[in-house]
Amino acid sequence: MYAVIQTGGKQYRVQEGTTLKIEKLELGMGDSIEFDKVLMVQSGESVKVGLPFIEGGKVSATVLSQGRHKKVKIIKFRRRKHHMKQMGHRQYYTEVRITGISA
Repeated sequence: MYAVIQTGGKQYRVQEGTTLKIEKLELGMGDSIEFDKVLMVQSGESVKVGLPFIEGGKVSATVLSQGRHKKVKIIKFRRRKHHMKQMGHRQYYTEVRITGISA
């Protein structure tokens, strides 16, 4: 059984027991969360697709940790102009473990 959920402007395919890093949520470690924006649920041969979301569909998860991704370097360079600019960015994330899927 798996589901497709939407959170933080992105879509994720999740199964029970899956861990994933999503956009930062203001929650503490060990807290539980329910995602109600479920786009699709597949169980065996049956597939439910929402328009755009499934009525009563929920995916529950627990928060494992909060952190930051690896640094992404941004370099702006103009050739022959003696100009180079470097910047870096580290995006915050929340790591969650999926504990249940209901549709």
